Amino acid sequence: MHKAGFVNIVGNPNVGKSTLMNQLVGERISIATFKAQTTRHRIMGIVNTPDMQIVFSDTPGVLKPNYMLQESMLAFSESALTDADVLLYVTDVVEDPEKNMDFLEKVQKMEIPVLLLINKIDESDQKTLGDIVERWHTLLPNAEILPISAKNKFGIDLLLKRIQELLPESPAFFDKDQLTDKPARFFVSEIVREKILLYYDKEIPYSVEVVVEQFKEDDHKIHINAVIYVERNSQKGIIIGHQGVAIKKVSTEARKALEKFFDKHIYLELFVKVDKDWRSSKKELDNFGYNPE
Repeated sequence: MHKAGFVNIVGNPNVGKSTLMNQLVGERISIATFKAQTTRHRIMGIVNTPDMQIVFSDTPGVLKPNYMLQESMLAFSESALTDADVLLYVTDVVEDPEKNMDFLEKVQKMEIPVLLLINKIDESDQKTLGDIVERWHTLLPNAEILPISAKNKFGIDLLLKRIQELLPESPAFFDKDQLTDKPARFFVSEIVREKILLYYDKEIPYSVEVVVEQFKEDDHKIHINAVIYVERNSQKGIIIGHQGVAIKKVSTEARKALEKFFDKHIYLELFVKVDKDWRSSKKELDNFGYNPE
């Protein structure tokens, strides 16, 4: 008997969805930084054993959209409600359970198994946790509640065991040696974007898109040319920094992370271009792969 299914991870921004995904898959597939809205796409990570295949799907944090990019991100999150065999709804010990009732009401109506994961329990005490569990019981009466700490791997083995029990019988959906549905270029742009999220303040990282224009690989090394798109000339200056110091730092850190990810020498060249208001242009968003169809 072989089991296989889609296990989709949803929840509000910054509750630890990407950290959880990386723990479940055992590889660093989703970028996880301390900034909200880090994940912009729906990213699949695949776990295979001889008699099972779990297709995990990490989604952007659910938020009320302010511009077209965020509308596209919300569409990715909502699409995760339609094709899941098991839904992991992630919250944490500080979030207001009623923060996003529109989305929660959609989850309440679902007929598939919902596992409600209360993350970051290492930042709470027993009594507070008990109160949080009670509150969630009223909001999602059909959900199974599991306290976890994704960062410390607490409760992850138990969660995996429960997911395996809930998976339907099915043949595998992907090749057994496949780890993700995304191509190598996608991870290059995500890793460069992660470094930008870490090194620049305020709005800059959210105005940035990274496009890989060249990815040439041989047995020992990979040559990569990538373009960092920003919305304003002033942002271009900030990304490059005085005498190119800032972009050099991003390039060095990204190259180190890419060498670890691909296990090869990396030659990375970064360029910065202005693409005015790309976050509000349907055409540009389609070009950058933000169409959830």
